[in-house]
Amino acid sequence: MPVQAQCVAKNEAFQSGEHVMYDLYFNWKFIWKKVGLASLTTNATTYRFQPAYRFNLLSVGSKKTDFFFKMRDTLTCYVSDKLEPLYFRKAAEEGKRYTVDEAWFSYDDGIATVKQRRTWHNPVREPQEMEYSDSRCIFDMLSILAQARSYNPKDYKIGEKILFPMATGRRVEEQTLIYRGKEDIEANNDTIYRCLVFSFVEYKKGKEKEVITFFVSDDKNHLPIRLDMYLNFGSAKAFLKSVRGNRYPMTSVVTK
Repeated sequence: MPVQAQCVAKNEAFQSGEHVMYDLYFNWKFIWKKVGLASLTTNATTYRFQPAYRFNLLSVGSKKTDFFFKMRDTLTCYVSDKLEPLYFRKAAEEGKRYTVDEAWFSYDDGIATVKQRRTWHNPVREPQEMEYSDSRCIFDMLSILAQARSYNPKDYKIGEKILFPMATGRRVEEQTLIYRGKEDIEANNDTIYRCLVFSFVEYKKGKEKEVITFFVSDDKNHLPIRLDMYLNFGSAKAFLKSVRGNRYPMTSVVTK
């Protein structure tokens, strides 16, 4: 697989064996209710006989809250040891719908190509497939997080935008991250962290819409401490509960 200059990056933030747990909350009639757990794991592996990292993000709602909204999401992503996106899969059971999105990435002569497929399991429909190529690197929602954790934020200015194309499993969309500054955030482990704040936004009819707000530890780990998600069916939050296997000390801790 020829080197794709736009995709290649050096991993400065994580190591194999990192395991992060989050508590999930959902806003139900102006009340925040705990609805489940999420875990993010990182492991060294191989992909098509090449060194790689595998990321798994598992979100599971509790059975008590299935009455309001059932959620069982499993996201898997493979990147090369140079953080190039290789493969992405999202299995999502949300409400009564169950779909599987997949994306395969390849590189040839400075061009990145992604082949995507959505498989409908409930309701059963014909699979949707598409292919897209770009001279820029194409990411998925986990590989952009993996690479962005190694960005050096020292020179970021408030309001600065990071633009990139992202494969969703059905299409490739132009996405925007905006740096908002720093903020102290309390996690669910009785610890307050100094965080870098990023907004993941989309633009509809010229208007900016917040999709996810990331609060990332202001240290070498750049670990997600809290996520605020603005979903079609309401608002959700994920709070850091525990972390082990982090590559560096958590020097962003303000108080414990």
